[in-house]
Amino acid sequence: IFSAGAESIRDLAANPKWLGAASVGFFGVLHTWGRDLQTYHPHVHFLVPGGGLSENGQWLSTPENFLFPQAALAKVYRAKFRDAMRAAGLYDSIPAEVWQQDWQVDVLPVADGRAAMKYLAPYILRVSISDYRVASVSETEVTYRFTPTKKRRTVTKTVSGEQFTRSFLQHVLPRGFQKVRHYGFASPNAKLRFQVVKMAVWFYLGWRYWLGSGRVVPDQPERFTPKRAACGGRMFFLVVEFEPYPALVERGALPE
Repeated sequence: IFSAGAESIRDLAANPKWLGAASVGFFGVLHTWGRDLQTYHPHVHFLVPGGGLSENGQWLSTPENFLFPQAALAKVYRAKFRDAMRAAGLYDSIPAEVWQQDWQVDVLPVADGRAAMKYLAPYILRVSISDYRVASVSETEVTYRFTPTKKRRTVTKTVSGEQFTRSFLQHVLPRGFQKVRHYGFASPNAKLRFQVVKMAVWFYLGWRYWLGSGRVVPDQPERFTPKRAACGGRMFFLVVEFEPYPALVERGALPE
């Protein structure tokens, strides 16, 4: 699911029809359970910036509140997932009609992403059911509470201890699996430093990019220290300023 989803995002981002970016960065968070413990629904939430870097390092932005068409992304994802099942030797175990159906993916705008981060963060350490939702435990049965999807009223369900344990363990990841994966310039191992991406975005917006708010002591002695002609005081390099891109001015996004 991770690899097929990530490859789909990269392919559509690289397509000049949608963005034409040479480099993108994003991350995904795995989620396997629903509100009911017995529900097994593995899926990944990807948090993707609305743009990427061109070959020459300029930021390319998607239109506001748009990333890719859901239908196009669904077709690409279905094909890549099918290839992954073939590579894993699982293709023949999947009914043929599955590949004839329209697959669904959700592409939703999340503003600056902070609300989405707040929603996804608990999944990293949370287990499929919290202690407070377990109403009672006997020698043979467990009763727990949950709120069904699209319902406001909490209900209770009683299952055997064996069924409760089986339902809980289906959400425990096998060894080597990860709940979170990072891709592109969002990866800590990326050759492209995130500060370079941030600087490109700021230049795209026509903002000043501050290199520091004060003096940073260098690891090596400075070979040359500029001084002010008027007072002889030391000068420090703090900001690079570029004019906004003409395209932004032309479409009225920025004043001339």
